[in-house]
Amino acid sequence: MFETLPIKALNDVIPFGLVLARVAGLFAAIPVFGSRVVSSRIKAPLIFTMALMLFPIVKPRVLPPVDDAISLALLVILETLVGLTLGLISQMVFAAVEFCGHQVGTQIGLSMATLFDPTTQNNVPTMAMFQGALATLVFLTLGVHHFFLRGIVESYQVIPVGAWHTSPGLLKFLLEASTGVFVIAVKLAAPVAVALLATTVAIGIMARSFPAMNVFMVSMPLNIGIGFVILGISLPVFLRVLEGTFGAMQGQMRLLFKLLS
Repeated sequence: MFETLPIKALNDVIPFGLVLARVAGLFAAIPVFGSRVVSSRIKAPLIFTMALMLFPIVKPRVLPPVDDAISLALLVILETLVGLTLGLISQMVFAAVEFCGHQVGTQIGLSMATLFDPTTQNNVPTMAMFQGALATLVFLTLGVHHFFLRGIVESYQVIPVGAWHTSPGLLKFLLEASTGVFVIAVKLAAPVAVALLATTVAIGIMARSFPAMNVFMVSMPLNIGIGFVILGISLPVFLRVLEGTFGAMQGQMRLLFKLLS
């Protein structure tokens, strides 16, 4: 009756649990699936189903060299860290998008307009939520989540069970990735930032030429209007930067595999 199930004997339970730990770590870190918006009643069956689908593929490489509960618990933690490390790559991009939204909202003058973000359980600027939702749509449209599912399978070819470890190369990679957050954020916010800088300079010249002009009454609606116009015009640039950044994740994942192997 249960011959078609991947788990056919008690000896498969521990290897399956290790696969489940690596998959759970990945799903806890990647966007959309790891957010708090997705209910645990949906996450748990999804993770379990993905582990069942992947187990027959990676089963020959999942041979836990343990014979006690403490070593098994350490292996589960290490396998979860492998999944978390893979998912961390995508979180860097979304952190850059959120930082860009903060900068754009501040420059336009909408930093005080906040909404409750269910993914972080905090109040965030409206522009950060808008650009985060746009980045999520791009993430799903390009099928970037498929990279990570494929990466879980490929990870067993170079990262054996329990092989996760820290190294100077891994720390350098994480440092460079975190530095890249600011680079990506600057690229995304550059059109609006440059346009509003030019607007501020023009308003300053007008204020010097017409001292009676109320600069604050003019600058606030003007910044909001120009900011939204430039934001709409530069939307293809925003999407192109995200597309290039998401496309580079495969190379980053391979580099990460080498650092963890």
